[in-house]
Amino acid sequence: MTSIRIGRLAGVEVSTDWSLLVLCALLVWTLESGIFPAQDPHLSHRTDVLMASVATVGFILGVLLHEVGHVLAARREGMRVDGIVLSFYGGYARFTSNFPDGPAEARVAFAGPLVSLLIGGIAVLVARAHVSEPVDAVASWLGYVNVSLGIFNLVPAVPLDGGRVLHGLIWRARGDEAAASRICAGIGRAFGYLLVTLGIALFMTQGVFSGVWVAFMGWFLLMGATSETQSEATKQALAGKRVGDLMTRSPVTVTPDVTIGRFVDEVADSQRHSTYPVVDGGRAVGLLPLQRALMVPRLHWDERTVRDCMVPRAEAPVVAESDAAVDALPAVAGNELGHALVLDGDTLVGIVSATDFARVLETRAGARQAPATR
Repeated sequence: MTSIRIGRLAGVEVSTDWSLLVLCALLVWTLESGIFPAQDPHLSHRTDVLMASVATVGFILGVLLHEVGHVLAARREGMRVDGIVLSFYGGYARFTSNFPDGPAEARVAFAGPLVSLLIGGIAVLVARAHVSEPVDAVASWLGYVNVSLGIFNLVPAVPLDGGRVLHGLIWRARGDEAAASRICAGIGRAFGYLLVTLGIALFMTQGVFSGVWVAFMGWFLLMGATSETQSEATKQALAGKRVGDLMTRSPVTVTPDVTIGRFVDEVADSQRHSTYPVVDGGRAVGLLPLQRALMVPRLHWDERTVRDCMVPRAEAPVVAESDAAVDALPAVAGNELGHALVLDGDTLVGIVSATDFARVLETRAGARQAPATR
């Protein structure tokens, strides 16, 4: 789904997609048609709509600040953060480096729920100040929702924050990240099956529609447990490998001041790649996704240059040839480019892509499945 850039907050880019509009519409409709009229039936419909709109904006801001909590905590641990993404399912921070150790993971994971609980507490205090009925109703709902969000996220099941806290604590206690992943995946599956069973039972025996949401959350936890297992398998497959083992050396490059027309005619037509490093006077200055160049109307191919379309080095993922592959993976796969420059200072050494990592994983999977030969 296409990302929509909103702006920058806490030094990172915030983006969303169209599914967030669906969430906002559902929230406004639910609040103005049911929740707020039930609390204050004498208020006008126009007031209910206004309250619902303000509450929805407040909810989205609460989710955003929850993720900012993760971002600030991650930076304190020396981690790199690529951005924050908001969607129908909530939000998440894109980390482009791994957790350095278990305690760091636990601290970063706990920061988000802590922010939600603080926001909820402040909202409750505002509601108790009795400013006016509309303000009290909106603040009360935001307080309930943020406190509930904070508590729910502390459930010790991945991919929830509580699952990440538990993973970090087990990692610290046992000194084995792989063992922590296996244990947390098992706990996540147990919670998932429990919620799915409970949700189906509620729906079938009591006709409670909320049972569908309980079952959905169980399914969400099951998918998270599966993802945790796959993530650990990926780390095992990449163990002992360096970026230099995966990257493409001496890739096809392009200079920043060449026109899009010349780039397409002289480079892309004969040497087709999805992304090209941009080099200026021996210095790597950015990455040019082919798709960005082709989006320029042909009428302007002789006016626009590679520099106009490239992703500047400051915004492009950068790794070193000696970096462990497992540590470089978040930087490569955690951004929309799916590529990273491999540099030695300012000098381009190569380029590495998500496809390079996938190739290693496929080779590892094929080796495990191949029959034994004599």
